[in-house]
This record gives sequence, structure tokens and C-alpha cells, in this order.
Amino acid sequence: MSAVSAAASSKADRFPDRRLGVLISGRGSNLQALIDAIEDGRLDARIAVVISNRDDAGGLERARRAGIDTLVRDHRGWPSRDEYDSMLAEDLRSRNVGVVCLAGFMRRVGLPLIEAFPAAIVNIHPSLLPAFPGLDAQRQALAHGVRVSGVTVHLVTAELDAGPIIVQRAVQVLEHDTEETLAARILVEEHKAFPEAVQRVLDGAWTLDGRRFVARPQDLRP
Repeated sequence: MSAVSAAASSKADRFPDRRLGVLISGRGSNLQALIDAIEDGRLDARIAVVISNRDDAGGLERARRAGIDTLVRDHRGWPSRDEYDSMLAEDLRSRNVGVVCLAGFMRRVGLPLIEAFPAAIVNIHPSLLPAFPGLDAQRQALAHGVRVSGVTVHLVTAELDAGPIIVQRAVQVLEHDTEETLAARILVEEHKAFPEAVQRVLDGAWTLDGRRFVARPQDLRP
């Protein structure tokens, strides 16, 4: 049994403290969505720390206003990506984080972090995966002339944007859309989908069937 499969087979007691670690690189609007969802009761969790690889990330100020501990861990100057990711893993483990949320973290996560948090790293991507992985997903969608795009929240694995899908929300692509207008409408759905997906992971009301994240409705919170 793989590390991901073994971790996924357990129930909600895997995350008894329901502590999140949120990684960001920019303005932190999806971080804010998590903060808001916790405040209004849609997400039963606590954000233990927000870590950014950029000291000018706007999300750091969002976290500080909410009274959340913050760290800046510049990715530049490290001998290897693995050493940087190992340091992040230690930062998170030292704060008893159970689930790691990538909220606009513009760094590909490597094996040291994935192995430290198997089946417990959640990423949000602005397309209906497996369509348009990687960077510039909105540009890819427009270039391919699709009528529907959207947002995917998934578990992180070593393969880029290919982990088990937790939540997807569709967004219509309009005739005169630009990257900016499409991205803005997708972002609205991101703010709904991200807290929902994190809640599902914390609740443990799911199993993994290959690459599919399968919810068990009878186990979901009412």
C-alpha cells in the first residue's frame, strides 16, 4: 500500500487538532477565503501558520490582521529544492500542522514535503483538471476555445496537478472573455471550493480509488 493510500484509509482522528498550514506567494485571496470560512463556521479548523516564499506577499498582512503566525522563507539561495522543502516540512511539523494548504504558492512541491504530509497537502488550480495543468491555465483554456473551464481542488502528489480531485466547480467561458475576466470569475468559485475541499479532507469522509477522491456521503458532516 502506498503512503498516500495508507494515509487515506484512516478517518478524521488523523487530524484531531484540525490545524492548517497555509503556503502563499502573493495576495492571499484564497487564504482569506479560509479565514472567512473558519470565522463563519463553514470550516472547522485553525490556521496555525502562514508561510510565504516572498516577503512582499500581500497575504502576510491578511494573516497578521487575523492574528495568525507568519513566516517568510525565501526559496532563493538554497543548495537544492529538496533542502528548501525539508525546511518547510520542519516549520509545519513544529507547529503540529495536519493539513497543508497551497493557496497561490508559486513553487512546485517536492518529495520531502509530500512524504512529510502524505494525502494531506491540498492545492487549488484554475481549470477543470486534467485539462490545462501548470501555469497560465486561463490562457490555455482560451487558446483551446473551450466553452467551460473552472476550478479544481486536489491532493498533491509528485506529478504536477495530477493528484486525486476533491472538489471541482465549472465556470462558463464567454465569447469575449480575456484571461483577466475569466480568471476573475474562476476566482469567485475558488473561494467557495477551497474551504469545502479542506473541510472534506479534515473530516476524513473519503477514500482514494486510484486517482479518484471518493466521498462517502454517510460520513460527511450534516
